[in-house]
Amino acid sequence: MELVQGLYNYWIAMILMMAGFYVVISRGNLIKKIVGLNIFQTSVFLLYISMGAVEGGTAPILEEGLTRFSNPLPHVLILTAIVVGVATTALGLALIVRINEAYGTVEEEEIHAQDEPA
Repeated sequence: MELVQGLYNYWIAMILMMAGFYVVISRGNLIKKIVGLNIFQTSVFLLYISMGAVEGGTAPILEEGLTRFSNPLPHVLILTAIVVGVATTALGLALIVRINEAYGTVEEEEIHAQDEPA
């Protein structure tokens, strides 16, 4: 039981990852697919932050008496990934708006049906 409690963040990351992946592959609505991708992306953020944490570690500032330091690189990479994720989401939603203007729907099956030759 202690093993499960000690890896709590990893379990939550896996559950979020599978939930986001399920939404992406099971839904035909393009907006729901974007939401699923964001859930998946959030799970990756949680996973990287969890791996970068050091129990008992401090910021990498040299002071006397401190021997364990946390690596700040995963946190910096996640900040960059958040910015990229917001930009990607905005681009995806903008494309969905244009698709809705062109086809009158955001359902994947209806878009494919309109594109197929009669």
